[in-house]
Amino acid sequence: MKIKIPILILIPILVAAFSACNQQKGLSPEEARAIAKEAYIYGFPMVVNYKTMYAFTLDKINPKYKGPFNYLACDARLLTPEDTTIVSPNSDTPECYMWGDLRKEPMVITVPKMEPDRYYSFQLIDLYTHNFAYIGTLSTGNDVGKYMITGSGWKGETPQGIDKAIPCETPLFFIVVRTQLFDPDDLKRVKEIQDAYKVETLSEYLGDEPGAGAESINTPKWNEGVQFTAAMFPYMNAMMNIVEPFPEEKELMERFAKLNIGKGKTFNLNDFDPGIQKAIEEGVDEGFSDMENFTKKMNSDPIISAKIVGTRKFLMQSAKENYQMDNFYLIRAAAAYIGLYANSGEEAVYPIYLMDADGNPLNASTNNYTITFPDGQLPPVKAFWSLTMYDGKTQQMINNPLNRYLLNSSMQKGFVYNKDGSLTFYIQKDSPGKSLENNWLPAPDGSFDCIWRLYGPEESVLNGEWVNPPMEIAKD
Repeated sequence: MKIKIPILILIPILVAAFSACNQQKGLSPEEARAIAKEAYIYGFPMVVNYKTMYAFTLDKINPKYKGPFNYLACDARLLTPEDTTIVSPNSDTPECYMWGDLRKEPMVITVPKMEPDRYYSFQLIDLYTHNFAYIGTLSTGNDVGKYMITGSGWKGETPQGIDKAIPCETPLFFIVVRTQLFDPDDLKRVKEIQDAYKVETLSEYLGDEPGAGAESINTPKWNEGVQFTAAMFPYMNAMMNIVEPFPEEKELMERFAKLNIGKGKTFNLNDFDPGIQKAIEEGVDEGFSDMENFTKKMNSDPIISAKIVGTRKFLMQSAKENYQMDNFYLIRAAAAYIGLYANSGEEAVYPIYLMDADGNPLNASTNNYTITFPDGQLPPVKAFWSLTMYDGKTQQMINNPLNRYLLNSSMQKGFVYNKDGSLTFYIQKDSPGKSLENNWLPAPDGSFDCIWRLYGPEESVLNGEWVNPPMEIAKD
């Protein structure tokens, strides 16, 4: 018996098959592999950025959920060893977070007057993970301020009373707010400051009726692990659908389109024949390997973050001058891989102690350590510095009898200085003695590492003239 299939049913099937074949026409495995590698490196930051956006703003049952778009979520508390959701948590600056939507109108950020010696910052991050601007102590000062964030398509006027209009090249953006905490007794004041921060739409700021809301966007459910495989490309496409292609990347987008990657595209690995599928997967693996290899080579650079994080313009310049690269996509991807939302170099850098002065791993179960600053050689910063202790296995803070997880510049008056004016920190699991406990950073009974946070590093830090002193095994 012959089965007749209506021609109208066959047409879309034939069109889809023709489209898939046409997409692959003239596409060799070598070209597919190269394009997949390039697209993976280009898109990785956008995809891990989407992961945060999905958790913070879209997935209401996620423990990391903060609230809807345009809602500033703040948390004024001192992080302790009980806070295990964040790797290498920061206890210097209680944070606020917000995902902003600029598609219909700008956002206005209002900040209160701050004490002259208190650091704060609004780090503004676009969908590509560029730090496109800062508001805060080091960039705009500590006075009252009003700042308007505009999307790329906005053509309106800047209202009176706005101190500065700041353009963002993407319609959605992320804010990380940091407010310096001097000590546990300062928490109440930090909360008052956080409560005084205000982020609102332009219509809310002007007291006007809000217009119609923006159209919904495609927000695929996040599946952890996709960022390391070709399964990331549908997420990359979702992000590319939100942004407008950068003019200088037109040829790049045309190459990506050969694999159905880009604005208006639908990527499905199964649309390609087995040879091309294999090549795409190999290209993704090569892209990830390039990211890993780059970060391994750069681990010895104490100010690496100052070279791979910043504005689009800065990254283009840094890639050429520091790494002799034709484009900046690899350094942008590496930054997203090892330190998503790290500060730009002029705002903060993060030297890390992983080894002692002799190149051996740090372990407080067998050794006591010291860090000694010659007289007048404390970290040169415009804002403040801190040194935080982390367990070497978990990257979490350490339970200790002093409930002390860091040493910072706010403690300077209480430090015990040596007779020659130098300052020694004691890094060990047991007290160095009551008289020296103000200089003690308690370590775990095992492996550990320590991270410097230098806020507002002076030029001597950024150019490598000043380096943090070595972690030395204590002499008996």
